[in-house]
Amino acid sequence: MMMLVFAAIVFSTILIVMLCYGDPKRRRAASLPGEGHGAGSRRLLAAAACLPGLLWALWGDSAAFLVWLGGCAAAGWIVALWFSRAREDAG
Repeated sequence: MMMLVFAAIVFSTILIVMLCYGDPKRRRAASLPGEGHGAGSRRLLAAAACLPGLLWALWGDSAAFLVWLGGCAAAGWIVALWFSRAREDAG
């Protein structure tokens, strides 16, 4: 079961990276070409990233939900720091 939770964390992390990469405000601040994701794309990516947690909650597996939630929170911080460092190195 832990492998399934780990797969859910990886899935959500990939979507978090996609959200961060296509963030229009971050792209403007970093003077990157392109406009980034539109509002609809961002909402769809955010909803898809939350889907594994919703499934764990609906199945009633609170331990898996909390592990997923903590893993996604840690992954979100790491992704934010990673994109922040990339911006500092470029500028």
